[in-house]
Order: sequence, then C-alpha cells, then structure tokens
Amino acid sequence: MAHRSINGFEMWYEDGGSGEVILFHHGYTGSHDSWPPIVEHLRDEFRCVMMDARGAGDSGHPDDGYTIEQYAADVIGLVDALGIERFTYVGHSMGGGVGMWLGLEHADRLDRLVLVTPVGSGGIAVPPEMREAAAQLWRQRNVDELVRQRIAGAARPELVDEVQVKERVDRALSVSVGHYEGSWTSMASLDVTDRLGELTTPTLMVVGAADGLARANLEDYLRLPNATLHVFSRVGHFVPSDVPDEFAAVLRDFMHHGVVSAATLQQRINDTAT
Repeated sequence: MAHRSINGFEMWYEDGGSGEVILFHHGYTGSHDSWPPIVEHLRDEFRCVMMDARGAGDSGHPDDGYTIEQYAADVIGLVDALGIERFTYVGHSMGGGVGMWLGLEHADRLDRLVLVTPVGSGGIAVPPEMREAAAQLWRQRNVDELVRQRIAGAARPELVDEVQVKERVDRALSVSVGHYEGSWTSMASLDVTDRLGELTTPTLMVVGAADGLARANLEDYLRLPNATLHVFSRVGHFVPSDVPDEFAAVLRDFMHHGVVSAATLQQRINDTAT
C-alpha cells in the first residue's frame, strides 16, 4: 500500500498481482475495505489495483473536487501515474456512476467495465426528509443507530459480521464534509441516461435483487448496447462485502468470457456458418 499525489491530493492505493489490470473503486462514504477478499481470489491471475477516492478511506481530504467527473479524472490520474494504459474498471455504487463517466469520456482506456449496484444514470431521487434524517445521523456521529440500521436492513442476516459493520460505519463517518455533501449532490444531479447508447465498452451490470437501485440498474442495463447481467438473489446494495466469494467468481468469469448475450451467441452462429 502507498500514496501518490494525484490531482492535488494524496491518494491511497494498493497495487498487487500481475496480468491484465483490474481497478477497484468504492462507493459513497466507502473505502477500499470491501475489496481485499475479492482481490485475494483474483491476484493470482490479474494485477489488482485498489484505491480510495478523495476525501474517503485513507486518502487525503482536499477542499474541493467532489464530483463524478473529478473522481473519474482521479482514476485516470492514478493509472497514468502507474504507467497503466488500459484496464478493467470495477465500480460500486457511486463508483459505478464514475464508471459510466469513464465509459463515456475515456473509453479508449477501458478493456471492460463492471458496474456493481451503481447509482442510476439519471441520478438518485430520495425524499428530502430521508436524506436529512441520514445526514443528521452522520453529523451527530450516531454510531449505534447507523450500525443498527445496517444490520436490520441486511438481506442475509446470517452473513452479518457486526464487527465489520461497525468498521464500515466508522469509515463512513471519517469521510470529509466535502465528500459527504459534494458526492451526494453530484450523484443526485447525474444525468447520462440519454448517452448510455454510446457506451460500447463490454460491460457487466451487477444487481442486488433486494437493492433499492435494482429497478434503475435493470433499466440502465437495457440501455447499454454491449452488456451482460448478473443478479444476486437475496442480496442488497453491498454486494462486494455481502457475497465476496460469489462476486469474485462472477468477475473472473466476465474477465475470461466477456459479454455473453443473445446477440453475441447469434454472431457466433453466423461466424461459424458454412
């Protein structure tokens, strides 16, 4: 693990393994903490890069730049610093919104794109009173209530590790005010729905069937011209941390086989016709 000066802040990252590059980006108020169990499955075959976004995890807290567009520029800044020309990008939640932006604005750098329960392409619409209630808990540092809500809302209670939940809540409370407020504003105002037809990078959409974003994710999947889909039953928003082994297997399969769809199968039939 190390730090690099990227676009005006000290970014935490870890770079290990060899082979094709996979870069992992966390979600809103998250960190790299959910990726190591997945990386452990993959680093025997792939070069895996984890990072913490500005204002989150173990990265520095600059005064500004807390937008989807800047987060994408920070990803490009890191891979440039590491001498990586092309890579597969894996983004969870807010990181999935970053992935959409990368696919639209930096497609020449991507081999594949993996959107894991991403923010919808048309932003997020949460009632103001719900957002304010959550923000109040964050401002008050109400650890007990935040932990309670995460545990109570788990789609697979038998998999809940209360120690890990507490650690993730602590991480969420440690992000900068800029990250907490600016990221939310940027996610809420995201509007690339009409452009998804331009996103031709081979894409895997990963959906949690019990996630509030499931409908938006499925609708976005149908808009993507070169995408495949995996839905985890009885899993909510936090796919990487809830089912890391299963997710790693799905990711490895996508790395090997790419997009498999009715269209690609028909093309295979056409290509093998005599």
